[in-house]
Amino acid sequence: QVQLVESGGGLVQPGGSLRLSCAASGTIFSLYAMGWYRQAPGKQRELVAGITSGGSTNYASSVKGRFTISRDNAKNTVYLQMNSLESEDTAVYYCNAAYTLYSYWGQGTQVTVSS
Repeated sequence: QVQLVESGGGLVQPGGSLRLSCAASGTIFSLYAMGWYRQAPGKQRELVAGITSGGSTNYASSVKGRFTISRDNAKNTVYLQMNSLESEDTAVYYCNAAYTLYSYWGQGTQVTVSS
């Protein structure tokens, strides 16, 4: 069973930065494609950024140029560096691990962007 634990969320002012972390256990982390998703109140969960096992990345258009996803296979951890945060980035952020037919989710971490 894969376990994912997110951390790093919190309250930040517009224009500020946060770095989210997602630590994985119970699997061969390097095999998995990892992704960060978010869900704002009243909205569907959406993909924010993804990174393949080979290190290729993709981003939602709304965060491109502001967010950076990265992974450290030695630490079984994926990161999301979020810069120039906007109020529209307020949401619960979830980590996802996917490999063939398997998909696992973390419990989520709240990010609130407000002055």
